[in-house]
Amino acid sequence: MQLGFAMLCAGSVRAKNTMNIMLTNVLDAAASGLSYYLFGYAFSFKSPSNGFIGRHFFGLREFPSSQADYSFFLYQWAFAIAVAGITSSSIAERTQFVAYLIYSSFLTGFVYPVVSHWFWSGDGWASAVKSDNNLLFGSGAIDFAGSGVVHMVGGIARLWGALIEGPRIGRFDRSGQSVVLRGHSASLVVLGSFLLWFGWYGFNPSSFLTILKSYGDSGGYYGQ
Repeated sequence: MQLGFAMLCAGSVRAKNTMNIMLTNVLDAAASGLSYYLFGYAFSFKSPSNGFIGRHFFGLREFPSSQADYSFFLYQWAFAIAVAGITSSSIAERTQFVAYLIYSSFLTGFVYPVVSHWFWSGDGWASAVKSDNNLLFGSGAIDFAGSGVVHMVGGIARLWGALIEGPRIGRFDRSGQSVVLRGHSASLVVLGSFLLWFGWYGFNPSSFLTILKSYGDSGGYYGQ
């Protein structure tokens, strides 16, 4: 899916910014993965913890060695970098490279993990499976596939990024009239769309908990 985001975004910008977009998405996945590995997963899951944030498994220390646990970590990492991918196109062509990596690392290492802890951890204040009474009249919120935890968080981060960065250079002329800045490659846009489409088949169906179970060393069932 990260490749799909990269292709879609690269095709939607002007040709001179293509290499920057490609490199940003590659290093974005690496920086986000490292951030989620060191801090994000620890902030997200494992009981006991408080209702706001988790506090176990920093750097996966003392992490269970079962295949199902590592599959779950990999699955949650995919969610984290998807949040970062959602935001990338909103600030394309108008952000500094280092600034974006810091922004992305903070998003995947703290912001998204904290929100996912609220809803998906057994101790989160808004979790539907919280053992004691939570703040939502004892009912909790069910976010089955991440419409709020993933897409709303990514959308809000995307909105703030666009508001802070402002319009792209050349987006408006001297009179204030908007100027159409067309993407340079429809082929990359179509390719990215198909890659994302294919990626969703492994991304969303995995919300069924049965897919997160261990089905042998091959992991073939999880791969589908």
